[in-house]
Amino acid sequence: MSKIQKRILLIEDEKGLVLTLVDRLNSEGYIVASASDGESGERLAVEKQFDLILLDVMLPGKNGFDIVRDLRSHGISTPVLMLTARGQLNEKVVGLKLGADDYLTKPFEMLELLARIESLLRRPNSIASAESNITLYKFGPFTVDFEKMEIKRKGQAIEFSSKEFQILRYFIEHPGVVLSRETILNDVWGYNSMPATRTVDTHIAWIRQKIEDNPKLPKFIITVHGFGYKFNA
Repeated sequence: MSKIQKRILLIEDEKGLVLTLVDRLNSEGYIVASASDGESGERLAVEKQFDLILLDVMLPGKNGFDIVRDLRSHGISTPVLMLTARGQLNEKVVGLKLGADDYLTKPFEMLELLARIESLLRRPNSIASAESNITLYKFGPFTVDFEKMEIKRKGQAIEFSSKEFQILRYFIEHPGVVLSRETILNDVWGYNSMPATRTVDTHIAWIRQKIEDNPKLPKFIITVHGFGYKFNA
């Protein structure tokens, strides 16, 4: 039986890079569609089904930050890997907070890009776990709907990025278990990275701002000093 080819949308305006990436991704067995400006790229992402989106930040017409924000607001959960020549931490934080799943700074090694792509494609797009029949989960005043990717506090919806949702789901699936930053990074992001990036800490801080009465004294996501975090249901 032949393997189903994964579909990738590349939204990038550097013609040379587009040719290089399309050629290499095709040779790796992916089906690739491309767009060279923000509006047409977003239109393709909305109208057609893709398994992954490679999204440049600086684009003519509409930038990558606005695109990923609008895709998530429309309920499109396709994994997004952002590409940019900017390396500043604040740029990465903006992209991730708006709903991007990963971030790669140009110039990058092709092997690293391919590894990031494979990692994102291994993850289920749905927030509901394939191994679990749980669709609703309640803790404190919160109700988490895994099928609708919603979390509500006393009936009022709370805005969560796709990554924040994945992290919260991961904690819910491992109640009371002390999870190291490296374990969370590997299982949720799908690859190992330098813990010094503080990626996990940053996302957990965002989640605490939304679910904790006092984020500095959390009662749901607890810091276990020297080890990591655990979830108290």
